Amino acid sequence: MSSPIKNIFQLGFPWQTEDPFLFCVYHLDHYPKGNAQMEPSVSLEGRSLGNDFVGKDGWRMYHGQTIPGFPAHPHRGFETITIVNKGFCDHSDSLGAAGRFGEGDVQWMTAGSGVQHSEMFPLLHTDKENPLELFQIWLNLPKVNKFVAPHFKMLWHEDIPVIQNQDSSIKVIAGNFNEINALTPAPNSWASNQENELAIWNIHMEPQAELTLPITIGNVHRTIYYYEGDEVFIGEKVLAPNHGATLNSQSKTTLINGDKTSHFLILQGKPINEPVVKHGPFVMNTDAEIQNAMNEYRLTQYGGWPWQHSDNVHPKEKGRFAKYPDGTLVEK
Repeated sequence: MSSPIKNIFQLGFPWQTEDPFLFCVYHLDHYPKGNAQMEPSVSLEGRSLGNDFVGKDGWRMYHGQTIPGFPAHPHRGFETITIVNKGFCDHSDSLGAAGRFGEGDVQWMTAGSGVQHSEMFPLLHTDKENPLELFQIWLNLPKVNKFVAPHFKMLWHEDIPVIQNQDSSIKVIAGNFNEINALTPAPNSWASNQENELAIWNIHMEPQAELTLPITIGNVHRTIYYYEGDEVFIGEKVLAPNHGATLNSQSKTTLINGDKTSHFLILQGKPINEPVVKHGPFVMNTDAEIQNAMNEYRLTQYGGWPWQHSDNVHPKEKGRFAKYPDGTLVEK
């Protein structure tokens, strides 16, 4: 029997991905207590504000000046899937949509023909630290859907299926795991066609736990990312933390955990197999389409920015919520 592991690699920033995924980044920031303005309650001296990615004192401001995060920026031609396991993210966009989500929630946004959004990390707690654990995944759109209307939806953590399998838990964010189906993805997503066997799983395993991954029908790309733990055995190979592996999805794959709790992210999907041309936040099929995307953004700003500040955050007392472009408001 062939090994379930094709290749092992070290996790960088961002993590390497395979078609149909374009990008995956893991943010783990140990933010301090916040102040009344949801800013860090400690000095920001010594940081390269506006471009702070060093990780001084265990956290980063990213592109934020006073509150950590990513002020208004455009996207076109793909989707962002943002998983916030710890902490909170404040979303605002050029369609007038907004939200605050976290503590296990997932936001699924289809950029399509073009949208601006900001993603800020308000430090809501003034009496304790504000840790943030977040994954952002970029999922490509096929050529036929590059210019669909922008769309976003929330997958609230109360609704996301979590499978308890002996000493393991599997959070099924996309696709299915042993016939347990995830919530419905965005309508024009590559994930919306079950034949593409797209899946996103966040897996936690207790010490000595064993877990067998489902076998796929088609020859799809499957990548495992090991971001916390001691060691895990996959077939005859050992995977160490801060490493990933491409897996043979049609081969029986059993994870045998070591002596510490382990955490994994798995991305899986049938490749789109189309040309990919990327320039920053734009992902198209040709260089000409990239030039058109940039020109259109300069001319239209993809609808403009309806918020007072590019780093918009919502009121401190606001709970988890989503306000959609049609005015629909969901509060949790």
